[in-house]
Amino acid sequence: MTIHSEHPFVPPEGERDPLRRLRGQLPAPVTVWAAGSGRDRRGFTISSLLVAAGEPAHVLGLVDEESPLWDESLTTLTVNVLGPDHGYLAEAFAGTVPAPGGPFTLGEWRDSEWGPVLADAAGWLGVRLVPEAPRHVGWGLLLDGVVEHVETVSTEVLTHVRGRYLGRS
Repeated sequence: MTIHSEHPFVPPEGERDPLRRLRGQLPAPVTVWAAGSGRDRRGFTISSLLVAAGEPAHVLGLVDEESPLWDESLTTLTVNVLGPDHGYLAEAFAGTVPAPGGPFTLGEWRDSEWGPVLADAAGWLGVRLVPEAPRHVGWGLLLDGVVEHVETVSTEVLTHVRGRYLGRS
């Protein structure tokens, strides 16, 4: 086995997608969207999201419909805002690092009426999806959820920029 200094899946400089490069320069909060309870929990790391204040408030997120989270029967979920020490957890839910026993073995989770909640999250939302909303936008599936519950903690959040996490301690 040989260790290389460059990433094996990054295209050469002249072949990189300029839109993807621009998107990578925009700071994005790191969240885990989770659903289900007990042994039927499922979740996925999502940084493509927007929280829209209003009556009612909404949260919009782009998810890969092939992700472990998405399923047409999905009606409620939680949006867990990750803190500075959750980089490995984010990678585990994204499926890029090992998580023996599954990613829900990392951290302390409890069930809520909307889905799993990470005990030391920087905050979380309880969300009910708008049934007619899922549609394709770009390569993702746009989910629109009505925010029914909000909890927040005064702490730093994990942010993703240019392929790296910021805010890690």
